Amino acid sequence: MPHHTLLFQCIADLVLCHSPSGAETEINHRLIELLTDLGVEHWQDEADNIIAKIPGQDESRAIAITGHKDEIGMIVKTIYTDGRVAVRNLGGAYPWVYGEGVVDLIGDYHTISGILSFGSRHVSHESPQKAQQETKPIRWETAWIETKRSPQELAAAGIRPGTRVVVGKHRKQPFALGDYIASYTLDNKASLAILLTLAERLTTPPVTVYLVASAKEEVGALGALYFTQRQRLDALIALEICPLAAEYPIQAGDAPVLLSQDGYGLYDEGLNWELRRAATQHNLPIQLATISGFGSDASIAMKFGHVARAACLSFPTHNTHGYEIAHLGAIAHCADILEHYCNDL
Repeated sequence: MPHHTLLFQCIADLVLCHSPSGAETEINHRLIELLTDLGVEHWQDEADNIIAKIPGQDESRAIAITGHKDEIGMIVKTIYTDGRVAVRNLGGAYPWVYGEGVVDLIGDYHTISGILSFGSRHVSHESPQKAQQETKPIRWETAWIETKRSPQELAAAGIRPGTRVVVGKHRKQPFALGDYIASYTLDNKASLAILLTLAERLTTPPVTVYLVASAKEEVGALGALYFTQRQRLDALIALEICPLAAEYPIQAGDAPVLLSQDGYGLYDEGLNWELRRAATQHNLPIQLATISGFGSDASIAMKFGHVARAACLSFPTHNTHGYEIAHLGAIAHCADILEHYCNDL
C-alpha cells in the first residue's frame, strides 16, 4: 500500500465528489482545480466534458483518452405527501446493491440526505415486504427514500422529479484491502485518477493528446459522442473497469485488461496491437478479454462512426457497479502503459 498511497488518496478525493449522470458539477469543480494546479491547458465544453490538451510535436494529428466522470445512481420520480420519495435507476443501479442506508438527494439549492428503505422485516404475508424475504428481489418500484421532510421543505431545497440521488458521502469513503482499494464509483473515479496522472506526466508527445473526463457516459456515452463528432482523432482509448467473473479469463491483481470486443462491437486490432507492444516493450503486465453486457466511450463512438480506431484499457474489478474492489497496481499500470503508448507514437 505505501507504494500506492498517493494514488489511493487521489481516488479517495475524487470518489467523495458526487457526480451522477447529468449533475456532475461537484466533480467538475474538483477536476478544474486539479488541472489548474498542474498548469495544463483545459476547458469545459458545451456537453459538460472536462478536456485537457497536451500539445504534440505534430499538432496536425491527435488522439484522445477518455475516463468518464459520471457515476450511476438514482433519479427522483415522485414525491409523496408524507415526504417519501420514489426513485428509479440512473444507469445500471440496483437497490439491493446499495442496501438500506443513507443516500444524498442533490437538490437545485441544497443536498438533503434520506434513507433508502425497503420496509420492515417483522411482517406476515399481509405485507408486500414478506415476498422480498422469500421469493422476490427488491426492485426500485418497491423501494423508497424516507426523508422525514415535508414536500414543501423538499421543494425549497430544489428536490423535484428529475433530481439525482447517490449513495451518501459518509458511505463512500474508500477502504484499503492491502494493495486493493474498495469503494463505490471506482468505475469512473479511478479512471479520472489515471487521466490526472497522464496530465502530470505527458509533456511533448509526438501527437496532440486530449485527456477527456467525459460526461453522461452511463446513459449512452453522450459526452464522448459530442466530443468525437467535433474533434478529428487518429485513435480513441477509453479507460474502464473490467468485470471479474467466472465467464471471463481475467485474473484479479495488478495486470490491466485490454478488450477485443464488448456489447457494442469490436475494438480495433491494430490499435490493440500498439497498446500491447507498449506494455510488453516496457515489461508491463497486460491481459486480454472479450466481454458482453458492457460498453465504453470508445466502442460506442466507433459504432456510430465517430472514430476509425478505438480501444478500451481497463483494470480488473470485483463487484462492478456496486462496492467495487480493484488492485491499485492495475490502475497504476494503466497509466504506465498509456504514458509509453503516447510517447512512442
